[in-house]
Amino acid sequence: MSPAQASSKLIEISINGQSHQVESGISVVAALAMSGVPHTRISVTGMPRSAFCGMGVCQECRVTINGQAHQLGCQTICVNQMQILTGEFA
Repeated sequence: MSPAQASSKLIEISINGQSHQVESGISVVAALAMSGVPHTRISVTGMPRSAFCGMGVCQECRVTINGQAHQLGCQTICVNQMQILTGEFA
């Protein structure tokens, strides 16, 4: 086992009601991408949106986290038992 594998810890999060295991320390947007979730929200015109800038400026990564809407997924680190809802589920 490599040192990186030994130091990594898996945590459990919920994305749109489905349980996923992700490595601790990753952003919500990274967890969504690794879990195969194609977008973070739906625009007012019905178009799927996803993270664009990755630094919180564009606001396209907004998701609902633990019941709080409009959280920036690119700026939020996953924690164990976090509940994430993307646009079509929020």
